[in-house]
Amino acid sequence: MKVAVIMGSKSDFPKVEEGIKVLKEFGAEVVVRALSAHRTPVQLTECLAELEDNTDVIIGAAGKAAHLPGVIAAQTLIPVIGLPIKSSTMDGLDSLLSIVQMPKGIPVATVAIDGGLNSALLAIQMMSLKYPQLKEQLKAYRDEMAKKVLEDDESFR
Repeated sequence: MKVAVIMGSKSDFPKVEEGIKVLKEFGAEVVVRALSAHRTPVQLTECLAELEDNTDVIIGAAGKAAHLPGVIAAQTLIPVIGLPIKSSTMDGLDSLLSIVQMPKGIPVATVAIDGGLNSALLAIQMMSLKYPQLKEQLKAYRDEMAKKVLEDDESFR
């Protein structure tokens, strides 16, 4: 099980850190790179060629124009999850729209702005189709979330 997390810049790392931790807790190998669709397009293409035969899902995290996930998806058949990062302008709406509005034929699954944890959980769900043990782990994860909510609820009674 292998997931690549590609960020447009190092400053995006705090938004993907929690998701990386969860991926590792579920037993996934995680490759983390900081490559720009605009500033390092050749290196991005080289990275994707290296990932092509041994990676299950790619998470592309980017802010502002946020073309990175789409550029990744255009160059690989590996499923791509776009993670829009909140930037200093437009509160991340620019990033969200850049990622979610992909043209026909080049889909990118997209999670909420700064939704690093959900990008990781969606990657795990995708991989559970190939690795059945992940389904049980996901079930246990969700059961723990439900237990926490019920404990919180009980504290108000």
